[in-house]
Amino acid sequence: MSVIARWCHKHRLVTVLVWLALIVGLGALTSSAGTKYNDTMSIPASESSQALDLLKQSMPASAGDSDQVVWHTTGGAKVTDPAVQQRMTDTLNQIAASPGVAAVTSPYSGPRGAVQISKDQTTAYATVNFTQQAHSIPNAQITHVIDVAQGARSGNLQVDLGGQAISQADRKVGGAADLIGVVAALIVLGLVFRSFGAAVMPILTGVAGVVTGITGTGQLSHLIAISSTAPTLATLVGLGVGIDYALFIVNRHRKGLMSGMSVEDSIAKALNTSGRAVIFAGGTVVIALLGMFALGLSFLNGMAIGAAVTVSMTVLAAITLLPAMLGFLKLRVLSKKQRRELAARQAGVGVLVPYAQASRRRGSTAGSGTPGHPETAFTRWAAKVEARPLGKALLAIAVMAVVAVPFFSINLGNSDAGNDPKSTTTRQAYDLLADGFGKGFNGPLTLVAQTPAAGDQQALTTLVNTIKTVPDVAAVSARPMQPGQTLGVVQVVPVSSPQDKATTDLIDNLRHDVIPKAEAGTTLHVMVSGPTAISNDFSHTLTSKLPLFVAIIVGLGCLLMILAFRSLLVPLIGVAMNLLTMGVAFGSLVAVFQWGWGSEALGAGGAGPVEAFVPVIVISILFGLSMDYQVFLISRMHEEWSHSADNHRSVRVGHGETGQVIVAAGIIMTCVFGAFLFNGERVIAEFGMALALAILLDVLMLRLILVPVLMHRFGRANWWLPSWLDKVLPHMSVEGEPEPVPGAVPAQGGPHDEHELASANHRIP
Repeated sequence: MSVIARWCHKHRLVTVLVWLALIVGLGALTSSAGTKYNDTMSIPASESSQALDLLKQSMPASAGDSDQVVWHTTGGAKVTDPAVQQRMTDTLNQIAASPGVAAVTSPYSGPRGAVQISKDQTTAYATVNFTQQAHSIPNAQITHVIDVAQGARSGNLQVDLGGQAISQADRKVGGAADLIGVVAALIVLGLVFRSFGAAVMPILTGVAGVVTGITGTGQLSHLIAISSTAPTLATLVGLGVGIDYALFIVNRHRKGLMSGMSVEDSIAKALNTSGRAVIFAGGTVVIALLGMFALGLSFLNGMAIGAAVTVSMTVLAAITLLPAMLGFLKLRVLSKKQRRELAARQAGVGVLVPYAQASRRRGSTAGSGTPGHPETAFTRWAAKVEARPLGKALLAIAVMAVVAVPFFSINLGNSDAGNDPKSTTTRQAYDLLADGFGKGFNGPLTLVAQTPAAGDQQALTTLVNTIKTVPDVAAVSARPMQPGQTLGVVQVVPVSSPQDKATTDLIDNLRHDVIPKAEAGTTLHVMVSGPTAISNDFSHTLTSKLPLFVAIIVGLGCLLMILAFRSLLVPLIGVAMNLLTMGVAFGSLVAVFQWGWGSEALGAGGAGPVEAFVPVIVISILFGLSMDYQVFLISRMHEEWSHSADNHRSVRVGHGETGQVIVAAGIIMTCVFGAFLFNGERVIAEFGMALALAILLDVLMLRLILVPVLMHRFGRANWWLPSWLDKVLPHMSVEGEPEPVPGAVPAQGGPHDEHELASANHRIP
């Protein structure tokens, strides 16, 4: 790592120019080639996806997205009044002639359209069939339909639109979320470093990594399926980790400068220590993200790739771009007070002694009880945790448990327009349809009936009549089969809303009981599809594969920690802490988004299920990030253990010396993630809430209290590894080779004779 650091420092102008060229080049490529994001949420092996594919092949016009134009009259007017009918007929004709629209089914088109008018004749709707699925329709075409429809509004005529395509075009994502997070991070960095130069470095590095990551992801969308949510998710994660990674390196560099090192030597030392930890931490995050491939869902694979690419670019920026910029900054990375102190010591001593000796000579033992380490608020806190651990540990566990309790009532599903903010046209249309036609009208099921006998209308009629007898079905209608057709389409409207458990039960009842009976003695093969069925299948598949996913990333995380710290207990402590952190994340999701405690105030709509794929991504990100903090905390403890073989001293020193930077890093991540709560998109707000609160409590309750308490309690067993396993496992260093301490006996990680340990500790200066 030191070789990379010295090269980037010596060729700092070239390094910065290469990064600028990369940013400009990817930006130009994105402008010219565009992106091809795909929001299709399907499972190829599921019945609902197979039915949709069959529709696309046999009836392309029916496979396009279906949306609704909904109108409602007030003041005693009816939708059947001649003036209203003429106004809306002209509007629908204009929509039918719009680009990308295959057909419009009007309620004024005779007896068949009469079912599209509510019983009180104050609400009506028209179905707009697009030629393509929502994710493939150009936004301009959807916006044109919205403008035409809303142009028909008048004093007593409310017109709104609903459907997947409309929701996609009407989505207003707050563009200032990432800027708010960056500004908040800059303020925190300024308070920590007391130097504008030092505060700006992590921001520039993080932004450079994120920009290259998301533009690169945009180009990858031409090759693989990546969701349109992926860039926002990548920005959220990339900014947090990118700024934090640079923070750790800058902090170590400042310590090197204050010890009397030259700028180049200090950068090399920072990269050879904290830089290694950054690579290890970034690798952990990437592995956790790519663990989503085990689920076998392309929708999640794209998100994983986008976030993993961005995290990788932030790591690359931290170990190449940051050393170059630190070279330009020189001593201005220090605060004015530090520069004055450094100048005074240089003038008084002439040549400063190496860092380890200097820190021991000027160290204080007050409060912390650790000779050779300057006393700070965090070293005093570390000493208090060691002296009185029980009460603090119980408080930390209680706080985590209280926040995590709602997790046990989590309901995974997929939100719909009913969870949109009340001001949106999609939410207005959803409410109008629910009031006028019933709750289940917003989530109709599409039954695709296949028969080898062309035009077998009688079998289709039998199917419809059978389904009509099901108690939870509000309405059933079939599209007449044309001569020569072997595919029929039946629409089933449930009594319950799309998110109700009763609708899920109805889907299971149709598939396992009702349809098999209707198929008996006929040539029909019927499959249940539609957005609600697809969402249910997606949720079921994710839930069933979640244990495997958790086992994979936990297993890999443990293996990496064992390799890094030559310990069995440290990885287990890390996993236990991560599980507590995940409980907090899911508890906050349930309280805010499922129970609706403040979701409307956040602009994220009303109460509803937690998105089925959110826990998977949150687990990936949180596992990686909380492992990061575990690595940065434990690596300093391990470094001290290698010097002293004294567990209490190692834990106390590591806790005290890393406390400030870990708290700063956690607050920065909380600010970045928290800013996305006001992004304007429900899914991103869920990510923001879960990650912001979980990281904050992870740092304050676990890394500052519970982890040190447990490591004090377990003693030297923290660093034990069976000798046979130690021989088998390859050796790796997270923070480089430890600095030699005169007179110290290096720890071997296993038990020591009491006299030998006492003698070793006695020799520590």
